[in-house]
Amino acid sequence: MLTTIVALTALLHSPTTPDTLSLSSQNHPTRTAIDTLPTDDKYTKVVLYDNNTWEYIDLGRPVIDDTDFDTENWNTDKIHAYRDMPLSLIPDEVDLLLVDSLHSYHPPYIGTVTSRYCFRRTREHNGTDLRLNIGDPIYAAFDGKVRVSKATSKTGGYGNLIVIRHANGLETYYGHLSEHAVKVDELVKAGEVIGYGGNTGRSTGPHLHFETRYQGQSFDPERIIDFSTGQLRDTLITLKKHYFSIYSHHGQTDAESLAASQRIVHRIKSGDTLSGLAVKYHTTVSKICKLNNMSPKTTLRIGQRVTVR
Repeated sequence: MLTTIVALTALLHSPTTPDTLSLSSQNHPTRTAIDTLPTDDKYTKVVLYDNNTWEYIDLGRPVIDDTDFDTENWNTDKIHAYRDMPLSLIPDEVDLLLVDSLHSYHPPYIGTVTSRYCFRRTREHNGTDLRLNIGDPIYAAFDGKVRVSKATSKTGGYGNLIVIRHANGLETYYGHLSEHAVKVDELVKAGEVIGYGGNTGRSTGPHLHFETRYQGQSFDPERIIDFSTGQLRDTLITLKKHYFSIYSHHGQTDAESLAASQRIVHRIKSGDTLSGLAVKYHTTVSKICKLNNMSPKTTLRIGQRVTVR
């Protein structure tokens, strides 16, 4: 069998491999697959059977055309390619078709949610964290093209990072990986292993940091994925402009989400007091305390963010 595998490996890399050597499993109903071999095309494998026959298996490739992508903002060096694009340029509502007969979905990872899309301590946490073991496979959530595949030293807090752009304008981020399995400009399909779980970058334990962004604007990934089951919530999502706020979360009513997105947050500077903030923002100390779950005697820390309206 080893001789057969070596011979087949050499044959697969020959440009003149005859199609007639591929045997149909339908002609051999009793044979059992015992091994697979890669080819130069990652979407085509060779299956070896116990009766010394073999065949090509087409795994199916993503139906993607470069014209589907926003190439004007295609940047493989910048993590956030749309950083200079203002929110005002995005319509009030955008319908995003997530899956259809040609494009599928696969959970990036199924694990316990350890941190959600929220304002955390002194910074925005723009994604969902899933606990994992180092080396666990991470999957592309949708068909797309790899825009970023960078090592930890070049991504700041993200650690080893992969960013995939999808034809509907969505981008998905996969952070803190231990290893990359795909390269920049490579096409990937939903369910393809793109990397492996890790603990790189700004991380306190092994986990996947998963983000969803539309034209650079982040929104709560739980709006499209139920991470308790790994299931997609719907085939289509209507993104509303107020979803692009760190205070707008899945599970809120539209009215609650809109109100949350309109919050005014003040970063505490030297000399700030609750009474001074109340005067500055035309509110009261009691309302500020209620919004932040604090008491009037709470000591304010420089750099702390306080919701004032």
